[in-house]
Amino acid sequence: MPITAKLFTWPSRLEWFLLLLLGACPAMAQEAINNIQAGVSAADQRSALMASPEQKDYTFKDGDFRLLLEPSAGFEWNDNVNISKTNKLDDFILKPALGIRASYPFTEKNLLFVDITVGYDRYLKNPSLSSFDLNSSSGTGLSFDVGVDDFTFNFHDWISYVQDSAQTPTTANTDNFGVFQNTSGLSGTWDMNQATTTLGYDHQILLATSSNNNQINHNSDMLNARFGVRPEPNLTVGTEATAAFTTYEQSYLNNNNAYTLGAYAEFSPGQTLKATLRGGFTTYQFQGGSTAIGTNPPVHTSDQNSWYGSINLSQELRKSIAYSLDAGHEVQLGTQSDLVEDWYVRPNVNWKFIRGTSFQTGFFYEHGNQGVGNISGNLNENFDWYGGQFSMQQILTSRLTLDLTYRLTERSSSISTDGYTQNLVGLQLTYHPQ
Repeated sequence: MPITAKLFTWPSRLEWFLLLLLGACPAMAQEAINNIQAGVSAADQRSALMASPEQKDYTFKDGDFRLLLEPSAGFEWNDNVNISKTNKLDDFILKPALGIRASYPFTEKNLLFVDITVGYDRYLKNPSLSSFDLNSSSGTGLSFDVGVDDFTFNFHDWISYVQDSAQTPTTANTDNFGVFQNTSGLSGTWDMNQATTTLGYDHQILLATSSNNNQINHNSDMLNARFGVRPEPNLTVGTEATAAFTTYEQSYLNNNNAYTLGAYAEFSPGQTLKATLRGGFTTYQFQGGSTAIGTNPPVHTSDQNSWYGSINLSQELRKSIAYSLDAGHEVQLGTQSDLVEDWYVRPNVNWKFIRGTSFQTGFFYEHGNQGVGNISGNLNENFDWYGGQFSMQQILTSRLTLDLTYRLTERSSSISTDGYTQNLVGLQLTYHPQ
């Protein structure tokens, strides 16, 4: 989910909520591609931070070190926490959280940056669903940039612990589908003025928050490479390639290797418009699941060749209105070492036509085929996952903001029991130190 910033500002927790809302499930080849763009976006934010120190809020400051603590308290009502077509369970959820962000520029080219939010979701009617939340929505988490001449090296660790079944398009009829994910790695960029080369490596650990869903538990090693040239100041074109090697905890599942090769273009014709296009080929190579005595029936998925493509637009039309649009086609890993092929579109509009009040409206739609390449052991399903959200943020005082959010999630499926409708209403009060 790329974020481009000209001047650094601490985003509101409402904005992070919307970014998480539009997120997707683990996807190794696609995840490796997303890691490239996420790294570029996070680097843009850190560069803006160093260039515009006056934009940084803080709770504590000592020299160049700044620490920002933003406590918040939220309350939600969810009419279908078990995302079921029948026998729905509703609940009220208390959501205290603390945002922690810190930065320390050792030199002009060396920056230590931390961004993490720790929270707890307390379910009042179904306390067994209560869980911690841990995320770094900016895609940074812990980051350390080291600059040497024309080279920039980045060391990073991104961590997430989220339990929200409705935000996984491929699941239904479950109330405890959550994911712990940790991605750590390094990247190096060589800026040659009119050309840039980037190489990166990430190690990802993904675990289910419930033993009922441990079929998703796996480790992945992901490599990415990118080369771009700037024929014009506002245009960058180039090639990108990734490789991902995934090993599952359960022996009956398919370990696999995934590779992509494609091209991209970034176009910024003005100060407020940015467009990114990318596309290419992807291939998955699966190894057969174990047939050892005592294991579950082995899952078998055939090798698959496909393609990916996406377009991202963002523009600030005026100070009172801005929009973004993500749309594309992708192939990604499903919830049990199978493949999901999907098309998606995600438009969002931000409105600020009332002083002290901002509005955000968004829509998401995904059409998917789960079980692509399935030979045995997995289901086959066509599904549509869609919905929208409306959010309002009101500045109450110089230090307090109130967020109001409504979210609708719908899922229809070729399996009659795997569709659902979910409504969620939330309030959140956030304290800002400055």
